[in-house]
Amino acid sequence: MTTTPRRPPAGWAEIARRLAAQQHGFYVLDEFTYPLKWGWVDVEEVVAVLVERPGTQHVVITGRDAPPRLIEAADLVTEMTKIKHPMDAGRKGQKGIEW
Repeated sequence: MTTTPRRPPAGWAEIARRLAAQQHGFYVLDEFTYPLKWGWVDVEEVVAVLVERPGTQHVVITGRDAPPRLIEAADLVTEMTKIKHPMDAGRKGQKGIEW
């Protein structure tokens, strides 16, 4: 990691805008805990946007090491553990799945 952006990435700004506009009912912010952990996106801003969003949109945030403040604000928190995976049988990783 080299530098930390000085403002939230445009992707987060777009998600916040769409949440406020109630553009979609379901969002998946895949691996979004990492920009939060690295300080690229402000955790308090994310929590405020999620808590204050109008409507009944569902937001799923994935990734490890979720900030405690995000966990505290969440309705549901899970931790996934691999039971079985195709790579265990020698299959190569698939674009869009493992990378």
